[in-house]
Amino acid sequence: MSISFEGKVAIVTGAGAGIGRTHALELARRGAKVLVNDLGGSGDGVGSSSEVALAVVEEIKALGGEAIANGASVADEKGAQSIVDDAMNAWGRVDIVINNAGILRDKSFQKGSLEDFKLVTDVNLYGSMLVTKAAWPIMKEQNYGRVVFTTSESGLLGNFGQTHYGGAKMGLIGIMNSLHIEGRKYNITVNSLAPAAVTRLTKHLMPKKAEDTLKPEFVTRGALFLCSEDAPNGLVLAASGGKYFSYKLFRNEGITLGADATLEDFAAQADQVFDMAGARPTKSLGAS
Repeated sequence: MSISFEGKVAIVTGAGAGIGRTHALELARRGAKVLVNDLGGSGDGVGSSSEVALAVVEEIKALGGEAIANGASVADEKGAQSIVDDAMNAWGRVDIVINNAGILRDKSFQKGSLEDFKLVTDVNLYGSMLVTKAAWPIMKEQNYGRVVFTTSESGLLGNFGQTHYGGAKMGLIGIMNSLHIEGRKYNITVNSLAPAAVTRLTKHLMPKKAEDTLKPEFVTRGALFLCSEDAPNGLVLAASGGKYFSYKLFRNEGITLGADATLEDFAAQADQVFDMAGARPTKSLGAS
């Protein structure tokens, strides 16, 4: 089975380097027209430069593909809208949005400032929502869309020094859980990708030897499947070093207590409440 994106228009945010760059290049290789967005700042959100996005556009053109650059911040409402507007002005449609832009400020909860928390949340959570919201009515009108949020195991599992990052990334799962319900009757799928790769954002956190095993290209395989015609809907795909697996919420049967039950009655059966033996996958509140 050959997967093609011929005739499709894709937006990839944070595509000037790392995982976003490999997403953009592979989409282009498979026929998509690609808007390459990147503010061009550092991994902690400082500074800006249009050079990185333009460089990826030139790489795509060298492959014989079609691409344009956008240097706006996803965290800015006008900037996020400009990303979608530029794609529409160039090609008249938006089929795919990969929300890859993100920043990290690795600090413990006590040492991290409120400014750190706000900035990380603005880019990773609010920025992904803004770009998706700008593209959403277009996808509804054309009755087709593929949205991918970039979540993280730091949110799904927790990680020391990443309360703001993990909180923002887990918030994207909440958005996905509702948005995939709203989009399904319009042929819009919404999924999340939890990647692990050595990039400028993570290389200071990983050993040098990981560069050979945790390549961004390995992540892109999974990401592009979530953008394909046969994409699932409302799922979390993890991709790391050539290994791919899923995360899903489970719940157990729990206990039932009557109106006359006391705190002590609950405490006596608390082990049963938290015992996940026999737990089953959950369904969304909007499941048909």
